[in-house]
Order: sequence, then structure tokens, then C-alpha cells
Amino acid sequence: MAELFYARDFYGKTLVELGRKDPNIVVLDADLSGSTRTALFGKEFPERFFNMGVAEQNMMATASGLASCGKIVFVSTFSMFASARALDQIRNTISYNNFNVKIVASHGGITVGEDGASHQALEDISFMRAIPNMKVVVPCDAEETREAVFSAYKTSGPFYIRIGRAKVPQIEGKKPFILGEGYILNEGGDLAIISCGFMVYQALRALEILKKQGINPYIVNIHTIKPIDEKLISELAGKVKGFVVCEEHSIIGGLGSAVAEVVSERKPLLMKRVGVRDSFGQSGAPGELLKFYGLEPENIAQACLEILRNV
Repeated sequence: MAELFYARDFYGKTLVELGRKDPNIVVLDADLSGSTRTALFGKEFPERFFNMGVAEQNMMATASGLASCGKIVFVSTFSMFASARALDQIRNTISYNNFNVKIVASHGGITVGEDGASHQALEDISFMRAIPNMKVVVPCDAEETREAVFSAYKTSGPFYIRIGRAKVPQIEGKKPFILGEGYILNEGGDLAIISCGFMVYQALRALEILKKQGINPYIVNIHTIKPIDEKLISELAGKVKGFVVCEEHSIIGGLGSAVAEVVSERKPLLMKRVGVRDSFGQSGAPGELLKFYGLEPENIAQACLEILRNV
């Protein structure tokens, strides 16, 4: 078993690293700095850290004001509260003005676990994809989280970077993070499994199941949901018989929808989506929830077999 790491640990340490090199960086949190790990920045740079309390709308509006004065603002809370609760301010004050605000939201997806439906963001990617100027990134592991945060720092404009609560394994064979450019982890044949975030690991586990049956799909990490890598997706669509797109998110509006939009306009082919099917989450252990909602490697492998039976 690969060693596991918290992506949010890497986020907190990266903030400190950036804070040491750039005095223009400020960090805001909504009373969850211990969980999001922004407390590491607050301990070293208390004059540039602001705990806004349980007031996410105010936090996003304050971030806009700081960005309007030339600051590079990192804003963190849980994904559910960073997206749905503060959507008005994100749209009308941050993105409308194309301000330099980087929203790094933790506790995304169903693996939040026992906190239940009120804390399990399953719609956040769809919200953020629809907002002009917003760039949306879902790193596959802790190392890619660090690279994504550096990329956001170097790139002007608003970002939404979504990370999880649980520890995740490091993915072997990753390529350096380039905003808007996905990459292939396994060269394959008749199928491509496209995924993001924690589901990249699940896709690699599905690969082992499929190889035992003589099936060797492409495994693709599309870490940037917006702007999505249309070139890579289109090239793969010309090589394979079908796509399986898997994500720890609703099948409505997330990575699966983004990929479907690309192929429907460029190179239509059969697709299956593995994700939460128009449902709220519920309280439970992460492993139990992954099984209940059909986000296990076996579900990905089954979707691949269904495509091969129908082409």
C-alpha cells in the first residue's frame, strides 16, 4: 500500500513557503483554519492572516477588497461553504472583476464521511465551471496540490482548487502540473478512463482489475476542469471506442459533463459516467459511502465492460 498524505497538509505548508517569498500574499479562513491547514500560515504571518468567523459571504467580499488593493488572496473553508454559501460574492465581486483571489476549498466530495450531506459538496465543480473567469482545478494527490497552488499564485485571476478531507496515496508517474493540460498515466487501447482528484487512484485500481481480463485502457488525469484540455480529449476520442469518466462529484455539471461537451462538438463517442447520480450524500465511513454510491474500482471496471459490449 502506497504511503498516504493529507493534501491539505501540503497546502498549508505551501502557503507558508509562498508567504516567505511574497509579502503581498494574505490568507483568509472561515473559522476552520485547523482543518484547512491555513493555521500554519497564520502562526508564521499573523499580520497577514484573517479569521473571518462563520461568515463565508463576508470573507469572499473582504477577499475582493484586498485583491482590489493589489494583494494576492488565498481563501479557504470547506468546499460546501466555499461554493454554495458564498456563490453570490464569488460571482459578483471576485469573478466579475477578475480579481486575484484563490479559493482553496477542502473537504470536497463524498469522502468527507461522517459529517453527512450538509458538508459533502457534490455540486461545487458545476457551480464554479459556470462562472466566467474562474479556473477550476481538482488535484489527484498531495504533491499535485502543491503544484496547483504554485500555479494559481503565478496565474492572474480567480481560482477554485478543490481538495479532500481524507489522506490519499501519491500517484506514481505524474507529469508536472501545467494549468489546462491533462496527461496520460497509462497508455492503452480500446478505452480511456478519464478522472480527477481521488478518483485517479480509483481508476488505477480499476486498471488492475481490467488487465486480468485482457483489457488495457488509457488512464488519464484531467486535473484542470476549466479550462479543460480539449486537445487531449479530442485526440483520445479519435483513438478509442469509448470513455469512462469518473469523479467524486455529481454526474451533473462536473468533469463528466465537461468531457461530454468536448466530444459532442468534436468527436462523438460512447461515454459512461461514474459519479454520484443526482443525489445528496449521507453520513457514513468514507469506504462505505464510496461503495454505496458506486465509486469503487469495480464500478469503473464494470462501466468499461458495458462500453465494450455496446460498441
